Amino acid sequence: MFKTIRSKTIGVFVISLFFTCIVAVLYWGSVRSIKHKMALAERFEDLLNDILEGRRFEKNFLLYHDLKDLDENLKYVSKVEGFVNQYEEDIKRIAGASEYERLLRNLREYRSLMSSFKRSSPIDPVRLEKVREHGKALVDFATHLLKTKRKNIHQAINKTMVIPILFFAIVLALQLLVLQILSRLLEPLSLIKETTKRVARGDFSPIPYECHTEDEICELIHAFNRMAEELETQQEALVQSRKIAAIGTFSAGIAHELNNPLNNIYLSAETLLEECGDKLDPEDKELILDILNQADRAGEIVRNLLDFSRKDKPSFEELSVHDVINKTVKLVKNQVMLTGIELKVDIPDDLPTIKGNLRNLQQVFLNLLLNAIQAMPNGGKICIEAYDYSDKFVRIDVTDTGHGIKPEDLEHIFEPFYTTKGVGRGTGLGLAVTYGLVKKHGGYIEVESEVGVGTTFSVYLPKNNVGEGESEKK
Repeated sequence: MFKTIRSKTIGVFVISLFFTCIVAVLYWGSVRSIKHKMALAERFEDLLNDILEGRRFEKNFLLYHDLKDLDENLKYVSKVEGFVNQYEEDIKRIAGASEYERLLRNLREYRSLMSSFKRSSPIDPVRLEKVREHGKALVDFATHLLKTKRKNIHQAINKTMVIPILFFAIVLALQLLVLQILSRLLEPLSLIKETTKRVARGDFSPIPYECHTEDEICELIHAFNRMAEELETQQEALVQSRKIAAIGTFSAGIAHELNNPLNNIYLSAETLLEECGDKLDPEDKELILDILNQADRAGEIVRNLLDFSRKDKPSFEELSVHDVINKTVKLVKNQVMLTGIELKVDIPDDLPTIKGNLRNLQQVFLNLLLNAIQAMPNGGKICIEAYDYSDKFVRIDVTDTGHGIKPEDLEHIFEPFYTTKGVGRGTGLGLAVTYGLVKKHGGYIEVESEVGVGTTFSVYLPKNNVGEGESEKK
């Protein structure tokens, strides 16, 4: 129930409020009870005083035989009777019903005896003894009643004194609970603080903390560890990006330096073949043709290096996916026919237009198609399909039925100079150039492959109505 810090905090607050209310009610009830008991004790004290006053007039009458003293005595007896009738329930609760009935009998007997003195002036010693006996019983009862009530008051006060101790114990228990929650907070926060310092120094190792409950602190630590992992990945990507940028700059310089001598070699060999071709032996002619082929291949490598290292932003325009794909397919039509590959193009007529550079996009799909053709030397099937993928992107899939790409190679295929082809059969720049061109268009590319089944490259390109900066991959 109390798994999160929020629920624990609310729980402590609710429990504190509950016990505070309970203690306040108990204290208020105890004080109110003591107040009532003290008021009743005062009334019992008045009862005792009234009985004592009545007995004082009783003694005066018995000494001086003055009827005024007898009348005063009877007035006090009447007053005591009124009190007893008024506080019947209280007296029964304290002394008991039987004692209350005995009190009433004593009062009636006492009144009857005192009233009889009005009718007969001579005082009978027997009646006199009974008067004293009943009078003493009344005084003893009132005294006992007052003592019992005072004893109850002391007991109530002692009970009330326990309430502050109980309140202190509750507060102490709640404080211990709060300290326990704080310790659960401070320990991981201290770890996060230290780990943050390590991250600032370039150490992206996760926080070594074992979560016993899934509360906010554990969620924070999990989020922090994910952030550290992401930062480490981004750091590695940044280093790799800088390496690629350095390679690109270096490659551009090499490509420019190689381009002129390669052109001279090609032109010289071509001129030699045109002017002296009829005079050359077949073996010499084959050597010159080999020079032309190798010079042409070297020129292709140089062009790929220049494309890879090019950083200028191409000019974009509204393009039809139909036009881009159809113009690209024409460039590989002969190769497709020679290798016996079946090529299928499925592009809806109502597909939205895209925003891009025709030359760059032709190169993107040309690279993908050439890779697909090279993956199926004995024939197969290539399928090009386009979809209205989302509000921002059009998706173009290039699928082949070639030998597929191994899982360990998939994560490296867009890296420059990484190739799965044999030595001398690839530069490892085709997919790197493709990846860079798609990124320049504000799109992204994904690949799925299964060994022995085939490969699908999915190119996501922004629609023409999507503004710059809105076409980033989510």
